[in-house]
Amino acid sequence: MARIDKINGEVMRELANVIRELKDTRIPLMTSVVAVHVTNDLRYAKAYISVMGDEETKKKAMQGLKSASGFIRREIGKRVDLRYTPEFIFELDNSIEHGSHIDKLLKNIK
Repeated sequence: MARIDKINGEVMRELANVIRELKDTRIPLMTSVVAVHVTNDLRYAKAYISVMGDEETKKKAMQGLKSASGFIRREIGKRVDLRYTPEFIFELDNSIEHGSHIDKLLKNIK
């Protein structure tokens, strides 16, 4: 397993923990980290976030994450031992929601 894959996994795990601990009411409990891709130089990390809810809920959750990005970065810095703590770029990921929609469609066929 490549070093960057280990870093991606560790950052993803800790990011999920930090998000769960946030006290921001804009971020619902059904917010999960789908994937994290840290650049090779460890300067940036793109985090794919899944939020269950309507468009407004998703928009507010992403705003909450962006406004907490400084705090999130500091927390990740404390928890993950890296030379640099990456700056987070949050992307909305609809794959889980898309999967549950497909699942519903398949159940309706039966």
